[in-house]
Amino acid sequence: MSLFAKIFGGGGGKGGKGPSPQEAIQKLRETEEMLTKKQEFLEIKIEQELQIAKKNGTKNKRAALQALKRKKRYEKQLAQIDGTLSTIEFQREALENANTNTEVLKNMGFAAKAMKSAHENMDIDKVDDLMQDITEQQELAQEISDAISKPVGFGEEFDEDELLAELDELEQEELDKNLLEIGGPENAPLPNVPSSSLPSRPAKKEEDEDDMEDLQRWAMEAM
Repeated sequence: MSLFAKIFGGGGGKGGKGPSPQEAIQKLRETEEMLTKKQEFLEIKIEQELQIAKKNGTKNKRAALQALKRKKRYEKQLAQIDGTLSTIEFQREALENANTNTEVLKNMGFAAKAMKSAHENMDIDKVDDLMQDITEQQELAQEISDAISKPVGFGEEFDEDELLAELDELEQEELDKNLLEIGGPENAPLPNVPSSSLPSRPAKKEEDEDDMEDLQRWAMEAM
């Protein structure tokens, strides 16, 4: 027999379908509210009967005793209501937990069906093959990227060390040339000293006098 059947009685026979968990929880809450109000009423009555007993304690013993008897009955009813409320509260909590578990299981079952439907057309072997193909294609793509990014020399390969040595030689030649241009005037050859002696100044004067005489003679002939 299920928990619902134990709480609400019967095994769900020919009497029809039993209440839903939500309906049962609502009924239990309404009962709790009713009993709580009953408790408040009894507590007020107990206080009233106690005051009557105190008032008539010395004046009217019979009225005081009657008031105490009613007080005892109210206290007994209050104790019974306390026990009933504890039982109802336990039932309500158990029912709420059961309802929560039912909803959780229902949702888990719904999710399981959805997962089963999603995996219905899947084959683990096909999945493994697919993942292997993806891995191979990724490796191929990486190889292609590496090949594209690698510098190409149109089939020619050069020794990098040899090229660096040639570059050093060119730089050294350029440096030597610059040094020669900077120190050129200091190392240039001097002009040769003439071997013949220079004419003396008197000889120059005689030559000038001869030229003057020739000029005068030419002027006389012209006249």
